[in-house]
Amino acid sequence: MKRKVVVTGMGVISPIGNTIEDFKNSLIAGKSGISKICSFDTTDFDVKIAGEIKDFDPGSRIDKKEARKMARFTQFAVDAADQALEQAGLIVKDQEGRKRISSDPEKTGIVLGNGIGGWEIVSESFKKLYYQGPKRMLPLTIPLMIGNEAAGNLSMIYGTNGPAFTQVTACASGTDALGQALDLIRCGRCEVMIAGGTEACITPFGVGGFQMLKALSVKHNDEPEKASRPFDKDRDGFVLGEGAGILILESEEHAKKRGAAILAEFAGYGASADAYHITSPDPDGKGGGLAITGAIRDAELKPEDIQYYNAHGTSTEINDPTETKMIKNAFGDHAYKLKVSSIKSMTGHCVAGSGGMEAIACILAIRQDFFPPTINLDKNDPVCDLDYVPNTVQYGTVNAAASGSLGFGGHNGVVIFKKYNSQ
Repeated sequence: MKRKVVVTGMGVISPIGNTIEDFKNSLIAGKSGISKICSFDTTDFDVKIAGEIKDFDPGSRIDKKEARKMARFTQFAVDAADQALEQAGLIVKDQEGRKRISSDPEKTGIVLGNGIGGWEIVSESFKKLYYQGPKRMLPLTIPLMIGNEAAGNLSMIYGTNGPAFTQVTACASGTDALGQALDLIRCGRCEVMIAGGTEACITPFGVGGFQMLKALSVKHNDEPEKASRPFDKDRDGFVLGEGAGILILESEEHAKKRGAAILAEFAGYGASADAYHITSPDPDGKGGGLAITGAIRDAELKPEDIQYYNAHGTSTEINDPTETKMIKNAFGDHAYKLKVSSIKSMTGHCVAGSGGMEAIACILAIRQDFFPPTINLDKNDPVCDLDYVPNTVQYGTVNAAASGSLGFGGHNGVVIFKKYNSQ
């Protein structure tokens, strides 16, 4: 018998809202968070737009002195985790006034997905190295830039002594982190997990690198909100985003014992590898289909039990038709009855942050029975022939929802959430 795992808290920092309420309202309204890049001069770039985080104060939930010792992706993760822990009712103050975890520290763990680390730190230190020499580099270059910094900082801030892992599977990192956290609770190593994904790669180096891959949209620099167009015939690439989505996961027994409000059940996880290409998904959709099928099996559901599929939906020429095949491979005839949508049409592609944000979107859909729209879907691509909830939110019963993420290297991860039933 698998231990039942439940969600008791959620937190988000995203291009469409820095609280769960704002995030939900933006999803329902079909609001785009894509705009002109403000964080650096894009004069020499073909790409001039991104899903940047707006109105973010890293000192609002983090000690200002400590926040200055964190890379941007870590600041996002700590803020979102604090939101989630607060909702879950798992924060207490110690005698010195510091926030600490109220659950058993040794049975509380962390798994965060991060694809790239602190690129703004790398860029700044490399400039100093190149122009001024090694003695002018930032003293904390290494601990700030490495991808495990966010998980490590969370452990220190809240005093958790369980495992603190970082999952790196490119754009699937956040989803795979959730899956790893699920397994740690199921096997009994942990009772509580802080899990999700975080990313902050809207830097000259990040945008320039993706631009050189010809992966980013360049047609809509003057109309940023129209640039991310998953499944649309006129899509021309993804829009880079940033942010974090964090969930608090608990064994059902632990959550019920402390009287926690349970938001949803985390029912299943599946993962696979394409074994095909370093940047392109296998065009027959086999690998991603295996991950979906594995998640459905793990959740002990049938394909027809799922009403909503949150697609990876990047708005690239190759991804969208391939993912459509994945969905058909896994769901069969039920694929045409599913509601499928990509919230990346609103947030942009937040790399490892996407998996956490999109899991939250699924839980919100389950709790309030709505299907987030795919905005900018004006002209259907004939090979993308499913119901992608075009442009406007739809309402209907959502008992179970799945979310899929596909990463460079052929990594595929899928998670499934259900309405919570105490029986």
